[in-house]
Amino acid sequence: MLIIGGSDAGISAALRIRELDPQEEVTLVVADAFANYSICGLPFYLSGEVGDWRRLAHRTQDELEGKGLKLLLNHTAQEIDPLKRLVKVADRAGLEKNLSYNRLLIATGATPSLPQISGVHEPGVFPLHTMEDSFQLNRFLTEQRPRSAIIIGGGYIGLEMADALTYRGLKVTLIGRPIRVLPTVDQELGALVEEELGRHKVEVINQTTVESIERMKNKLVVKGSGGFLSNADLVLVATGVRPSSQLGAHAGVLTSSQGALCVNRKMETNVPGIYAAGDCVETWHHLLQTYVYLPLGTTAHKQGRVAGENIAGGNRSFMGSLGTQVVKVFELTIARTGLRDQEALQAGFDPLTVELETWDHKAYYPNPHNIHIRVTGDRQTGRLLGAQMLGHWHSEVAKRIDVFATALYHQMKVEELNNLDLSYTPPFSSPWDPVQLSAQAWTGAR
Repeated sequence: MLIIGGSDAGISAALRIRELDPQEEVTLVVADAFANYSICGLPFYLSGEVGDWRRLAHRTQDELEGKGLKLLLNHTAQEIDPLKRLVKVADRAGLEKNLSYNRLLIATGATPSLPQISGVHEPGVFPLHTMEDSFQLNRFLTEQRPRSAIIIGGGYIGLEMADALTYRGLKVTLIGRPIRVLPTVDQELGALVEEELGRHKVEVINQTTVESIERMKNKLVVKGSGGFLSNADLVLVATGVRPSSQLGAHAGVLTSSQGALCVNRKMETNVPGIYAAGDCVETWHHLLQTYVYLPLGTTAHKQGRVAGENIAGGNRSFMGSLGTQVVKVFELTIARTGLRDQEALQAGFDPLTVELETWDHKAYYPNPHNIHIRVTGDRQTGRLLGAQMLGHWHSEVAKRIDVFATALYHQMKVEELNNLDLSYTPPFSSPWDPVQLSAQAWTGAR
């Protein structure tokens, strides 16, 4: 068995194959030296909260090899020959060789979607997607000691890095095109995130498209629409990702309109013997019952496990994603799952979204925190369609959104959330948990 890629999907698949068949030979072609590292942890390494980058390894190389995996590090797959079932790979020196396979998994992930503007490759301008990206950025922070940074992109990575660079003492400006930061949640919650950024002296510039980056003496000058002009010592580009699908496409694998590899729910492509999983593929959406491009680490792990089981001779289907996500920004946690109002409307539902603000635990117990919950349901059927939450990072937002995600998976109605037997003690919740109080608010407004 041959796997191209050594991150979430690839490792998950390899481990599952070995679980089911300990005698099976599994080789992973890994483009760098960092198989099974947590890319999601890079902002916390760069902030200094995780002091040693080695701690970002989910498993060490010795642990992976101890599981029977063969790691071909610092090798890049160049070409797939599906007829001969060969993959041409090359090392860093350009030395090529062919690897044969019985079954192949493409788990090549995603690559940064950099804006097509001048100056994006200037010294002092950084993407953040790989371990090597983080080393280069950390080296610049340590050696050059910048005092200011401009972050292009107000999504998850941009927000986490605004937090991280502020933690390291930099003055941060965050630039984005949408009306509010974090456009994956409703604007009402985005406004609260901006308030939190402001409390930590992060300047937020919305509805602005960056048009160029220029070096002038010892500064990077960023120009944008509407006459925007600012300068900083460092620029971080966090404008999302696109599927790294060219290798599979050249081998005849079909791609979606967004360029992701097409797979069925067994993670099989249209090319016999070739599977694909992770951020390079389209994802089955559990609620929409269709394919979307939704690159998430949690999804990649699940898809990889399904692919591994089927490669080993199983018959398992990927049950789908709900787009459940969570991010910490300074003292806040923001999370979502399922559909927002406009997304539900486009999918043919009759959505109603109701917001509730309440305490995360009984107010008489010390240090209660406000928590905002936005519930989306279908007016006609009462079915739960989605939820968004924002609150202090101690207020269990991450786990409460998981209650909604579980309810969505089981196609529950909003009212049925009140039937759940949720835990209670005054330091942590109320007899009716905030999840259930928000369901009652939605039912009352319906």
